[in-house]
Amino acid sequence: MQKKRSRIQIINQQKVLDAGTEVFAKYGSRGATIDQIADMAGMSKPNLLYYFSSKKDIYRAVLEHTLNKWLLCLMEWEEAGDPKETITGYIDTKFEFSRDHAAASQVFANEILEGAPILKGLLGEDLKRLVGENVRVIESWIRAGKIKPIEPVHLIFMIWAVTQHYADFSAQIETLTGKTLKDEVFFRQAKDSVTQIILNGVLK
Repeated sequence: MQKKRSRIQIINQQKVLDAGTEVFAKYGSRGATIDQIADMAGMSKPNLLYYFSSKKDIYRAVLEHTLNKWLLCLMEWEEAGDPKETITGYIDTKFEFSRDHAAASQVFANEILEGAPILKGLLGEDLKRLVGENVRVIESWIRAGKIKPIEPVHLIFMIWAVTQHYADFSAQIETLTGKTLKDEVFFRQAKDSVTQIILNGVLK
């Protein structure tokens, strides 16, 4: 039986995860070091290693933490739901994630680009199952005549691609526009534009 963690243990573990996310986003999984993560977390290396035995453990925990947040977004799709409200809500959530957790999105994207060596098993289980469920929801909307006949999985991929672009390529966006999603006006413009374009493509 796993021993219950104390409040301070929970806080310190989250500090390590937050620091690891920033360091992995900046230096990559290979370039990042335990010393950098400990420094970012504001704790000694021995103290950090009390919570996580290796850099790989921290990296995996960061990826799992990010994936779990994504899975919560996908769980909201329901067959009886209104397509416009559901898709709009999902785009909103994904934009908020890109704004509030840009580093986590970058770490996740880098893992996928490397062939998902750590996440491959998880992607083949929970994420695949939930995407499959949402594909069936979209198919039910098509049969009911609520949306145009499209390929459901490509709608999901499109939403992922465009919303995560604002996090994963934030440096490029800031270079071109001088703004990031932290700018409230720019955030609303981006979200509203993407939502309008996607809804116009799927709603009847």
